[in-house]
Parts: sequence; C-alpha cells; structure tokens
Amino acid sequence: MHPDVVKDNPGSCPICGMDLVKKETGGAAVKEVELDALIKPTNEFVISSVPVTSIEKRAEEIEIEALGSIAYDTRAVGSISARVSGRIEKLYVRHRYQKINKGQRIMDIYSPELLTAQQNLLFLLKNDAGNTAMIEAAKEKLLLAGMSKEQLQQVLQSKQASLTVAVYSNYSGHIHESTGTGMDNSSEKMKDVSLLTEELLLKEGMYVNKGQTVFLVYNPAKAWAVLNIFGDNSALLQKGNAVRIVPETAPGKDFRARIDFIEPFYRKENKTLTARVYFDNSSLKIPIGSQVRAIVFGNSKNAYWLPKEAVLSLGLDKVVFQKVKDGFKAQKINTGILHKTHIQVLSGLHVTDSVAANAQYLMDSESFIKVKENE
Repeated sequence: MHPDVVKDNPGSCPICGMDLVKKETGGAAVKEVELDALIKPTNEFVISSVPVTSIEKRAEEIEIEALGSIAYDTRAVGSISARVSGRIEKLYVRHRYQKINKGQRIMDIYSPELLTAQQNLLFLLKNDAGNTAMIEAAKEKLLLAGMSKEQLQQVLQSKQASLTVAVYSNYSGHIHESTGTGMDNSSEKMKDVSLLTEELLLKEGMYVNKGQTVFLVYNPAKAWAVLNIFGDNSALLQKGNAVRIVPETAPGKDFRARIDFIEPFYRKENKTLTARVYFDNSSLKIPIGSQVRAIVFGNSKNAYWLPKEAVLSLGLDKVVFQKVKDGFKAQKINTGILHKTHIQVLSGLHVTDSVAANAQYLMDSESFIKVKENE
C-alpha cells in the first residue's frame, strides 16, 4: 500500500489494489492549557513541565575563601637613632635585611660635642673634685647624649676622653634604612633580589644629626597575614571572625587565628577589602612575603535561600520563573550573597511560591525577558 494515498472512508489503494488501513494517532486532547496562556508573549510566560523548588529559611554557616601574604607587624618596628651629631667612624652592619640582636653594636660615632662634654667632666674631677653637683650633672649629660654606663665608667677609670661613642640596638630583627628604601610591608619588594642584598646607603664617614633615625628594625617573629576579601563578601566579615591560614610555602604549618583589624578602605592595586590577622611567628618561622590561603568563618546567616541555578541574572536584575496555573512567569527578585550552591533571597518571593529549579531551561534565547515588579 502506498502511504501517500489517504481517504476518509474504507476502500482499496487505486495504485496497488491493497486494502486501506485505518490510521490512528493515539493522542489525547490537551485540556489543561487554556487559550489565554498560549497567546501570552514568550518573554513573559513559558509553558513547560520542569522540576520546581521553593525558598528555604535556614541558618547557613558562612565560609569565605581568601588569598593573602605574610607581612611584618609594623607595631613591633623599632628605630635606632643618633643621640648626638657627628661622623660615623665605624659601621658594623653592611646590607639590608641583616639579622641583628638586641644589645648588638651597630656603629661608632665621632662627636665633637660629646668629646667636649667628656673633657669638661675630666676637668671637674681634676680641679674641682668636691663639686659633686657639677660632676653629677656632667655625667648625666654624657648619659643623655648616648654614652653607656660602661663607656662612662671606662672614661672615669682611664681619665682619657673617648673619641667615639658606640650605638647599640635595643631590638632584635632585620635591619632596614629609614630613608624610604627599607621594607614597607609590601611583598612586591621581596621579589627583587637586588634590593635584598644591596649595600646600605649609609657609609662610614657620613654625618648624622642629633635625633636622626638611622635604621629601622623589623622583627620577623611578629607578623600579620594580610588577607584580600572580595567586595561581595565584605558584609560578612567582622572583627573577631575565626580564620584558618595555610602558608603555601609550608602547608603543614597551618594555624588558627582571628581577624584583628579590617582596613576601612579598598587598596588601589587589587580593589579588595583587606583584613589583618596578627600572629606570633617565632615558632612557625613563616618567611615574610609568603603567599597564604585562608578560610574565614563568618557569622551564620539566618536567611531565605534558593539554589543558584534557579536564579537567572539579567545584569542588574535577578529573575526566577515562578510556577503559576498554566506554566511559569518571569518574576524579579532581590538577592543577597552567593554562598556555595545557594543564593540569598531578600525579597520578591514568598515561602509558598514555587519556582523552576533550573531557570536556564526556560529562557528564550531569541527574546529579552520582561519582568514586572511585585504589586
């Protein structure tokens, strides 16, 4: 029988003579979709049968992933200053980042002012030994000018004025110049090896002024982790949040701490909010400038949540497809934070509303979705 031969009553095929067979479609009439649904614009209404979901209210434990680096704790920076004006006769440190200890001799300064003060003391001791008030005042002047008690005692015993005064460090750590070329808390400078091994600009024979800060001492045992937090997570960050930090140079030395300070501005170079975590680096010995990964445990968020696949982004607007009688309609919603596989819903839906579990299935690529505000 030829399939192109169709009649509205029984009979035979006029070509081959075979009996015609009754054709049955087996279909059923679609009764649940009304005419007004079929004629609605496709950019406002969609007829489909896809799984649905609804908003769920629960307390979500927020975990924020962040990257950062280890930097010196500038609160522990010490300064070495010249207490008298004079010329540097001997310098005992030679290059940047040189390790020094508390009490270590840094340099010797020849000071005409200090030499004159010593000679005045020796003159009083020789010619007016009974004038104890003047003698004590002369001793005090030398001590205030930077001479140590040991040096003063040596002058009194030898009855000879010392030509130089030694300057000692009151701090332990890495030494840097205070002329702007030292460490400035940026890990970028750590990458330039020439800056690490370069000689100090301060040389023997140079002059220093009274009160001038000659060196800065940064203590690597006191450090902080500088964490970069993206803007969409900044609202979840608070001082005191627990954080787990994993150094990339030593993953086995991960440690727990808390957010101690949140900088009240965005850094120009990365446009992120910066949080500081202070910690004791004396036992960990994590190199300054090391990169770290961190997980910040934010406050639990008691809110309404939807799977992120159920929300469609139209740029500034967020849309879901809300289940109605005959299909789905596009509904604008206001959203909050995105956490893992869920997104926070601020307004636009009720607990009893059902929406398409995956909004991408219902989007018409050839038309722009129109949404209406809630009345």
